[in-house]
Amino acid sequence: MKEDDLVLCTVKRIEGTTVFVEIEGNGQGSLSLPEIAAGRIRNLRDYVAPNKKIVCKILRFVNGHPELSLRRVTTKERDEVLEKFEKEKNLKSLIKSNAKDFEKAINKIKEQEELAEFYDKIRENPHLIEPFVSKEEAQKLIKILSEKKDKEKEAKMLIRISSDSPNGISDIKEILQAKDAEIHYLGSSKFSITTKAKDFKEANIKLQKIIDIMAKKAKEKKVFFEIKN
Repeated sequence: MKEDDLVLCTVKRIEGTTVFVEIEGNGQGSLSLPEIAAGRIRNLRDYVAPNKKIVCKILRFVNGHPELSLRRVTTKERDEVLEKFEKEKNLKSLIKSNAKDFEKAINKIKEQEELAEFYDKIRENPHLIEPFVSKEEAQKLIKILSEKKDKEKEAKMLIRISSDSPNGISDIKEILQAKDAEIHYLGSSKFSITTKAKDFKEANIKLQKIIDIMAKKAKEKKVFFEIKN
């Protein structure tokens, strides 16, 4: 691990103004309250609670101990880390359920590939699993992978939009018109914008284009527009 790395963590406990976490596969770390969220925190459990998984950025190391930040992680960065974790978990589960020597197979894959990237590859070409398991196990896995339909990936962003103009409501409705996106009102002028695609990268590109168009329209109409992380 090094500074600015993104890491998946599980909250273990909260003591005073410090949150202690378990970093996935890399020991322990901690973050202070100012690094949880910008501004005043009304309900800490909205952000951190025991056993909750969070994505953090490594700020520095103090005597070998990593100090982390939650608020400096963007929505895009968080989604990418969570997607990578989900792919690794799916790969491990798939092999564990269908191969006798699970640890040996995973270690062999790790010597040559990132687990998440390998999972993407075998979904496209199931036969790539053959060198890592027995012939019989490979046949079983190839059949499962061939039959398995991949769910569309989602990219989501939260925005805040408001206007004091007499035409504010109609302006906001016009700004929020977008094809290929799900838009939900969350209260307090906040909306969630969600796009779907075959992979996260494509979904995020679609989402960013929609957000850019909305921001441009809002600027033209002098409507307050803010992206929430």
